[in-house]
Amino acid sequence: MSLWTAAEAADATGGKVASDWVAEGVSIDTRTLQPGDLFVALAAARDGHEFVAQALEKGAAAAMVSHVPEGVDPAKCLVVDEVLPALERLGVAARARTDAKVIGITGSVGKTTAKEMLRKALEGQGNIHAAVASYNNHWGVPLTLARMPRDTDFAVIEMGMNHAGEIAPLTKMARPHVAMITTIAPAHLENLGSTEAIAAEKGAIFEGLEPGGIAVVPLDVAEKDILIEAGKVHAAEVVTFGETEGADLQLSDVIVSEASTVMRVATPDGARLAKLSVAGRHYAQNAVGVMLAVAAAGADLTQASMVLSQWEPVEGRGQRERIALSRTDDIAIELIDDAFNANPTSLAAGLEVLAGITPPRGGRRVAVLGDMLELGAEAEAMHAGVADLPTMDAVDVVHTCGPLMAHLHSALPEAKRGLHMDTAAEMCPRIARELRPGDVVLVKGSKGSKVSLVVDALRKLGQSVEGDR
Repeated sequence: MSLWTAAEAADATGGKVASDWVAEGVSIDTRTLQPGDLFVALAAARDGHEFVAQALEKGAAAAMVSHVPEGVDPAKCLVVDEVLPALERLGVAARARTDAKVIGITGSVGKTTAKEMLRKALEGQGNIHAAVASYNNHWGVPLTLARMPRDTDFAVIEMGMNHAGEIAPLTKMARPHVAMITTIAPAHLENLGSTEAIAAEKGAIFEGLEPGGIAVVPLDVAEKDILIEAGKVHAAEVVTFGETEGADLQLSDVIVSEASTVMRVATPDGARLAKLSVAGRHYAQNAVGVMLAVAAAGADLTQASMVLSQWEPVEGRGQRERIALSRTDDIAIELIDDAFNANPTSLAAGLEVLAGITPPRGGRRVAVLGDMLELGAEAEAMHAGVADLPTMDAVDVVHTCGPLMAHLHSALPEAKRGLHMDTAAEMCPRIARELRPGDVVLVKGSKGSKVSLVVDALRKLGQSVEGDR
């Protein structure tokens, strides 16, 4: 079954085509484009029109453009007025032609983790569609929708924001049947000013709910009343999850070991046990929200709970891997790659995971931390405050990079104070000399801190064996 014919794409976007073609996918990047994709010439760091010829050479079925670039065959073009609005219309048309049950997700922390948990939990219950990466912004959501096959049974759409007013247009495109908020935390304070304002913006996800839609709300956050009220305005039903008494799905017990998390969940039908094959209390909190969203979407909760035990974090989101430093694999370090994003809440969760791991003899718990960005006027104090987290007692050495993390470096006891570098790039050539065989190394920071460069440098030390816990 084709994804888009030329006529369908032209009708959806209001564009014009000069020949028949069939697209099997939609791409915005020639580096990942597959033969048969419709290439969308978005303007980002560079104008996508510069890459149309390359996309067609790589086998693109056609290109969505606002003008035909010089030297490009017009018969291979879908000409629209403006590319981004046309992509939005393509996404809206894809959403309109499917009978899929759509689940929307937002939150300050855990959006991508919840999306991937849902993708796994729904496995075996129908055709599932979700973004391959963290495509949750003004182009990521319409792109995810435009890629949705007609025969999708469940679609999981992640929605993010940096400023007020960004969630509502996304949810109105996605039109979810179920909308879930993972949590509220001090992220994007620089732009929104308070966690109450963040909650109000996240609550806008309920504005796009379909008639009869269900709002899934975390009960463990101080801003829960804001979220519940937003849900009541737009949803037919508001359901809650968390450790707080009275939650519709209550996380009553969590046992975290080095390689798994076992939880007891209280449901209206009685208690049930669930297990994750990864360590972390925050993963259990996400999983309970995911289980509630599964039930709200009409899927089988028992089957979803069993399949969820097979879920593992994706790269940059807490993935654990062994870096072998010798050919015989008897000398190694363990890497926790959590370098995609950071705020005070997620950093505390990452340090809790690190503190719960017992390194082999001679090994230490080591943290390499990059700046947490967009925290506003309290950013310096929030970074310094990490030194006071109870889990820091179990961390042996903390290496920091970035101007904000300099405040943590100064606040640390001298015995825990490792390297401090101005940038992650400067940390890369130095970090290897600071590690010992057996060390467990957490790398975490906001994406903009580029601390993922440290992850890459550590992987180059040896052969990575993913999933070896």
